[in-house]
This record gives sequence, structure tokens and C-alpha cells, in this order.
Amino acid sequence: MHTFDKYLIPPLAAAAATVALAGSGWARDSVVNVSLWDKGAEAGMATGLGMGMTGANMSMAPMAIRLSTHSVAAGKVTFKVTNEAKDTIHEMVVAPIRSDAKPLPYIAAENEIDEKKVGDLGEVSELDPGQSGSLTLDLKPGKYVLFCNVPGHYMSGMWAELTVN
Repeated sequence: MHTFDKYLIPPLAAAAATVALAGSGWARDSVVNVSLWDKGAEAGMATGLGMGMTGANMSMAPMAIRLSTHSVAAGKVTFKVTNEAKDTIHEMVVAPIRSDAKPLPYIAAENEIDEKKVGDLGEVSELDPGQSGSLTLDLKPGKYVLFCNVPGHYMSGMWAELTVN
């Protein structure tokens, strides 16, 4: 082996391994496309459609958060959020789910989730109809809830679960 080869081969092997890992998905960040949706202002507001509420018929929800996927790998996750409503402002907040059995901390007088108590990790603030925004978080394995915290929207069905593996 030439002296040149002795010094060149290890860095080339490391570079090839990095490219192989990146191509296999190990180094890729996850992207979740998020649609904030409602049936329009004339549909009215529903109640009792919060996460884990017994007897909630989500097919009746006048509002929803739709995700392109409900499961991603741990690490950097980018949420690309679009408000597809015709006339309603929406937002998206991300928080960990600490217990499937417990409801989210809700402030009835304000008709919204207590973002401090739920452990708000970040949000895409109020988006006018047709607007888009994004949020990138470094997420650990676990379950997360994405919800709209405009007053009344969460209880009208604007939430979705995301599992991070």
C-alpha cells in the first residue's frame, strides 16, 4: 500500500458510510403536513369533542386537524401547517400526552386548553384562511397532541395525535 492510500482510505470510508446512512433515512428529518380544516362558520361550534371524551362522535366534528402521517421517527420533526378554512382563523399547538386516561387541562371559562399546564412545546400562531406556517421541533419518543387553541375549536374536534418512535 502506498503512503497516500493509507491516509486517504479511512476518510473515504467514513464519507461513504455517512452517505449510506443519509440515504437509508437515518439522517433524515421528518415532515408532517398539517391541514387545519372546518366546515365553515355556518356549521356552528360543537362541544364535547375533546381528546378522550367518552361518547364523542368525531364524525360530527365541524373542525379538525388532519395529518399526513400519525407516526414519525424521533428527532427533528417539521410541521408544515396550512389553514384550509374559508373564513376562520386557526392555529396549531404541540404538547406531549402525559396520560391517555387524563383529559387535557381545560379552562372552561375561556373555552381553551391551559397551554402552560399542558406543556406547550411550540406553535404556529393564528393563521388567516389560506395562510401557511411551519414549526420544527426536536421530539423524543412518545405521544403528542396537536390542537387548535382558538376558543371553542379544541372542543369542536380540532386535535390530532402523533406518535414519535
